[in-house]
Amino acid sequence: MSLKKKKQLDAQVVEARRQHRRKSLIMIKRNWLLYLVLLPAVLYIATFCYAPMYGLQIAFRNFRIADGIVGSEWAGLKWFNRFFNTPRFWLILKNTLTISLYSLAVSFPLPIALALILNNVRNAKYKKFAQTITYMPHFISTVVLVGMMSVFFSPRSGVVNTVLGLLGIEPIYFMGTPEYFSHMYAWSGVWQTMGWNSIIYMAALAGVDPSLHEAAMIDGANKIKRVIHIDLPTIVPTISILLIMNFGKVMSVGYEKVYLMQNDLNASTSEIISTYVYKMGVLNQQYSYSTAINLFNNVINFLLVVTMNKVVKKLSGSGLW
Repeated sequence: MSLKKKKQLDAQVVEARRQHRRKSLIMIKRNWLLYLVLLPAVLYIATFCYAPMYGLQIAFRNFRIADGIVGSEWAGLKWFNRFFNTPRFWLILKNTLTISLYSLAVSFPLPIALALILNNVRNAKYKKFAQTITYMPHFISTVVLVGMMSVFFSPRSGVVNTVLGLLGIEPIYFMGTPEYFSHMYAWSGVWQTMGWNSIIYMAALAGVDPSLHEAAMIDGANKIKRVIHIDLPTIVPTISILLIMNFGKVMSVGYEKVYLMQNDLNASTSEIISTYVYKMGVLNQQYSYSTAINLFNNVINFLLVVTMNKVVKKLSGSGLW
């Protein structure tokens, strides 16, 4: 390529960039009100999501409050190595994955099934009643939910054990038996969130063209076939996006519910990464150690989101990006 042609290409690139900036400024001036409405959300995210990332360097330092973040001694990967070499590492990782994947397996498909069922209910009063009943548990706080579980599954006076006693079965301490912990956690979550999580699928199903159902009925398709071939394909993009987002939280099981359900008897199956971080960071004040564990947790979640997005996009054609 000659020097003259190269200069012409460079000039064209510069001019294209100038035109792009000019168009961007025109769009901002034209829609300045929309950007003004968006500004509080941007400031909120910048303040509470991105600004705290400055403190992530604590994971690589021997942090002391008196020395501050920058003044603390650099430790490299010391705290990560400590976590990986701790005798409880594999147990904590196993418990986290078991509880999270089990919860995902039972709590993700059921709201879809509930939305498909409610969408095909023709009695408006019964439909509203069913929606109200299934949505209500969402508004129960985690503390109250765990308290209800303790009462209902009490080995002495709980409803469940009373029924088991009538059937000739010995009382079972469900809240203190390690084998039952993941079941108690997952299915109580299904009861609490199934109705609320079905709302987004109901909204997606509202966009189905009624003429598709009419044409299918003329062709002799029954209700089940119409659900499989019309309703379900319509909400596949929504299912794909929510599945990706849920996989991004596989390693981040909420510690509140687990911590409230945890006791000395079920600790072998209830100790997960989030409760371990809470104990190390807040209770034992090992800030660098707990930050390193949480950073490792978030990196794994990020990799899972990227991987799952590629897999789901390849299979269904829909993804986050």
